[in-house]
Parts: sequence; structure tokens; C-alpha cells
Amino acid sequence: MNHPADLLLTGARIHTVDPDLPEAEALAVRDGRIVWLGPDTEAERWAGPDTERIDAGGRLVLPGFVDAHNHVRLGSDDDCVQLAGARTLEEIHERIRVWRTEHPEAEWIEAEAFDYSAIPGGRMPCAADLDPVTGDTPAIVLSYDVHTAWLNTAALRRLGVTKDRTELPFGTAQTDPETGEPTGFVTDFAVKGLSREGHRALRELGVPWAAPDRQYGRLAKSLDDAIGYGITTVVEPQNSLDDLELFERARAEGRLRSRIVAALFHPRGTGDADLDEFAAAADRFADDRLRVGPLKLYIDDVVEPRTAALLEPYAGCGHHRGETFYPPEEFAELLAKLDARGFQCFVHATGDRGIRTVLDAVEHARAVNGPRDARHQVVHVECLDPADVPRFAELGVVACMQPRHCAPEIAGPGQDWASNVGEERWHKAWPMRSLAEAGAVLAFSSDWNVAEMDPMIGIYTAVTRRPLGGGEPWQPGETVDVATAVHGYTMGSAYANFLEGERGSLTVGKLADFVVLSRDIFAVEPGEIPGAVAETVVVGGKIAHRATPTT
Repeated sequence: MNHPADLLLTGARIHTVDPDLPEAEALAVRDGRIVWLGPDTEAERWAGPDTERIDAGGRLVLPGFVDAHNHVRLGSDDDCVQLAGARTLEEIHERIRVWRTEHPEAEWIEAEAFDYSAIPGGRMPCAADLDPVTGDTPAIVLSYDVHTAWLNTAALRRLGVTKDRTELPFGTAQTDPETGEPTGFVTDFAVKGLSREGHRALRELGVPWAAPDRQYGRLAKSLDDAIGYGITTVVEPQNSLDDLELFERARAEGRLRSRIVAALFHPRGTGDADLDEFAAAADRFADDRLRVGPLKLYIDDVVEPRTAALLEPYAGCGHHRGETFYPPEEFAELLAKLDARGFQCFVHATGDRGIRTVLDAVEHARAVNGPRDARHQVVHVECLDPADVPRFAELGVVACMQPRHCAPEIAGPGQDWASNVGEERWHKAWPMRSLAEAGAVLAFSSDWNVAEMDPMIGIYTAVTRRPLGGGEPWQPGETVDVATAVHGYTMGSAYANFLEGERGSLTVGKLADFVVLSRDIFAVEPGEIPGAVAETVVVGGKIAHRATPTT
């Protein structure tokens, strides 16, 4: 050895996620990269007078988590009324009343994370549901999945929503079938409201939530959370070119402690000039801290408001089976065009027909352009027809999945997802084990702020498919083991983003990104996995976070 290590980790149970050296007790870091792994008995030869040391005390060490779909820029907003966990309309009203009492001068009421199931009768919300507690103050309430918005009457007026103006820059206003008047429920918010034009429109209309400082506050807070959970690489899946300056600001201010991959949003109507700008941004942002490049598209929406595209009609809905945002032939040609230009595509698809449309498009692109290592992703994969399971591996398509979404208390019996799909199709729900056994690459992620960011919660749900507090599992035949779940949050997600040569495993030559956990999640009962804490988080050989040790 010519030079001592900059950092030396000893006394660990290192799960490397590298089949060539599955376990080690110690590792050495120099110039931000791993230079050695091995037993504690050989570690001291890497020590020098200036070597920083970490004694893991027998704890489990994993590669830093790669969260393949985490909306850190969207985040959660402390200035909003928080509706997570509100199970009834009355509870929503009460939380808004309390917030109004605490903010009597507010010019807008903004709330986030309402659950569709809180609205009585299985219907979608309307302005009349908000008016009694909001009065003449305009109110906008975002759903927990941020795919829909709920406006009161004052907000409908302020935002110019009328029976003659329902196609909005930030969504599609739903109308009463009898009167034609807007109901106050706006769909397509994720597709339009989170686009470059949609965000600009909301900002120009005076919605405070869309202001740049509010956006940055959400980003900074989410980035702090990410590093605290041991997430050393965040894939932010939907950004406009305008949003990139927020990441630059975070980097300049020292808030970008995790590495970022930022995908650029490709809404319908994106042209060749936009693609040229996207390619230029990818060239500009191409280092190991901030990389831009993949494109985000939508083929369908979400199951809960019945806007995902299903092969057969929704349960109890006659002929309604949802729509795709593109006719299949048009989407196939679009994907082939993007594939020919070398873009990687992340395609949101939740319904079985939506997913099949994406797989068909990838198959078409390969036929037209020839097969290449594109690693296009189907994002979410919530309701997958068994006939399409083997196609992921056959076509080289990554299944980017969020295990927490399949928890029984979120999607299971009695919840909108399960009710809308119908029990005869529950076997299609989040088939993680089937995909893994068929050779598909699983890239796991949180989908923050739709669900909790903590990878321990995702791993627990993937392993048990039980409620977070315990209880009966839902579709337990699709559980995976802990090693598979960890792989999905590390090497699977690294591979999904062309990062496997640098991240995803603890291997000599790779970036020294790792996390020391307070509990050995391979040894404890599954119910104890969510209690595991990232005690020490290292990024590029530098300690980026320390937490108070727990048992």
C-alpha cells in the first residue's frame, strides 16, 4: 500500500450487494472511492495518522440507497394544511378550520395529501364540500398522489374555471353531467399542473404554492430528509428546465448532500426544439452529483379516481375502463423517435392496459431502431396482467415500483384501489415476486411525497405486504425476501439509471456511498425493519449525516 486511506470503516457486517464478495467486515476509502474490502484483521494496514475512522460496532452496513422515484422537488409543504391521515370529510374540515384560525390573514388556503376514500359515497370531491369551511378565501387542495386538485368556489372564480373553460393549463376541470358547470374537481394535475407551463400559469394566477421560494423550501427540506434516511442517490422523476436552477441553488448552499438524477418532463406537444434543449441540459449537467437526462412521460393516470387505463372496465362502472393519454400507435411512434435519439424514457403506467401499451411501444421501438441497452422504465406497475410479466425481461424494460403503495391500508380491501379494480383482478396487484422470478430488473423507490420516503418502510412492505402497524397481508404470494428488497433499493435502482458501474454495491473502485443501520434488517423480525435508523451516512467517503444511535 502506497498511501493510507482517507476513511476506514471497521467492525461492520457489510452486505455488499456484490456477488463476488457478498460480505466483509471493513472497508477503506481514498479519494471518494472504495479501495479495499475485507476482514477486520487486515484493516489496520490501511490506517494512517490522518485516517478518519468509523467503528460500526457490529452493525449492518449497506450500499447507500438509490431511490429510483422520489419527488424531492415537489416535496411536502409546511405552509399547507396537512391532510395525511384524515379519513373523513369532517376531519378534513376540522383541520382546515384549525389552520384558518392559526392563519387568519392568509389570502389562499392550500392543503395537501387528501385521501380519495375520505369523500363519502365513493364519489370524487366538489367545491360544495370545501365551501362551508373556506368561505370566500380561495382554496386548492392536492390529493395525496398529486394527480388531482380540489377547488372551492372562490378558487374556481379566481382561476377562471367556467363551464366554457375546463381545459386549463394546470388540469382538466370536471363538470356536472346535468348542468355542465365545473364541480371543483380537477384531474390531470400531475400531467399539466406540474408541467413547465402549468406551474408558470399557477404562479401567474397568484397561487402561493407555485412560487419559486416555496418550491425551493420543499426541495431543501426533502433533501435533508433523504440523506437522513440513507438515500445517497435520489432520482427526481419529473422536472422542467426551469426547475434545474433549484438544484443548482441547493448545491451552492450545501443542501445537496445526496446525489441527484433529474428526469425532464416530456408532456404531450413537446417538439424537436424542446428535445434539443433537453439534450443540451444533459450535456451541461453530467457529473456524479447532478445528472440530467431521462425523459418522463405518462401513458395513463391513476386507479383511485378511475383514470388509469384498464383492459376490462372498472368494477361497477359499466363500460368505463379509463383512457390512455396517447392512442397506442401514436405512443409507439413517439417512443421509437425518442429511443432513436438515445433518450431513456420513464413512463408512468398503472393500469394493465396502460402498461401493455408501453411494452408494445418498446417492442415497436426495438423493431424499428434495433435493440439497444435503453433501460426504458415502466413506473409504478400497479396492475399488471400476467401475460405481460415475462415481457419486462424480454424487452429489457425496468419495473420501477414503489412497494409501500401496495400496503393493505393504502390499496387493499376496502380501499379505493382494490374496490375499483375488483377482487377478480387483485392477483395483478404489484406482482413483485413474479417479475423478479421472470428475470425483470426491479428498481424500488418511495414516490415521496405520495408515500413515506424511508426505505425501511418500503422494504418492510415488499417483504410482508402487511399494514405498517402489523395485521393481515394482502396478496402475500407477491412478497419478496429482504435481500431482493435491498437489491431493489440499491443495485436494481442503480442499474435502472445506468449507475451500476459507480453505485449500487460496495465494490472496490466504486463511489464510497454507504449507510450504517441501527438494526440488522436481515436478522430482526420483519415488523422491526421500519424501526431501523440510518445512524451514519457516507457519500463519496465523507460523512454526510449522523443520527443518535438506537437499539
